[in-house]
Amino acid sequence: MAKLLLNLRYVPEDEAADVRAFLDEARIDWYQTRPSPFGISHGGIWLRDNDDLPRAKALMADYQAGRQARARAAQAEAERDGTAETFADIVRADPLRVVLIVVAIVCLIGLMAVPGYLLSR
Repeated sequence: MAKLLLNLRYVPEDEAADVRAFLDEARIDWYQTRPSPFGISHGGIWLRDNDDLPRAKALMADYQAGRQARARAAQAEAERDGTAETFADIVRADPLRVVLIVVAIVCLIGLMAVPGYLLSR
């Protein structure tokens, strides 16, 4: 029976390509399902043989550790260069979006406070 190795929801294409490549390199038989047309499923990378799951998970853990290290190094480099995105950059790029998010947060906090206020009376 097939086992899901990677749900492709929010997975960038380069990461999915890397996973497919290391599975091929390790000679692990896999297949990929496509996203559903209605957005219920985002597809996935599946292993055909259950016996390959521990080895595939170990390869996946190694890959993710390396990807995390590269992403953290890139972020640290961007912070040293001063090119890392800051909150001020986000506000400058899309101030209306930031204001709407803050208004939505305030409204939600207000809605959560109403029952407590009404019960305390």
